[in-house]
Amino acid sequence: MRHSARGYNRTDRIADQIQRDLAVLLQREVKDPRVGMVTINSVNVSKDLAFADVYVTFMGINEDQNVEESLEVLEHAGGFLRSLLAKSIKLRVMPRLRFHYDHTIVDGPRMSRLIDRAVAEDKARHRDENQSETDGE
Repeated sequence: MRHSARGYNRTDRIADQIQRDLAVLLQREVKDPRVGMVTINSVNVSKDLAFADVYVTFMGINEDQNVEESLEVLEHAGGFLRSLLAKSIKLRVMPRLRFHYDHTIVDGPRMSRLIDRAVAEDKARHRDENQSETDGE
């Protein structure tokens, strides 16, 4: 069965499988406390299957100082995790794992709060303007 160019292609299927399998492996195999609890938000596999960019967030760690350290632990375990993935996912070449911190989980709520505050300030300003217009009449 063939899919259109915009359909669900092979690299998407591989990325989904890597995400599922890697989530289990990180939970079972990576015992380093510097990592804490890892959530894999998404995986993007390059067209040539050379790389899999894994976007993660960490629960239970100090965001600023320990994110880099946690990413280093994951990078260090990358070869081991890749070899375990190769046993469960049958590919001629298993993509090299590259871990990235996913800022969207942190930035999203912050941006939402900023937007809410701007809207509230705008409403208050319009209310004040309307009130001064009715007072002036």
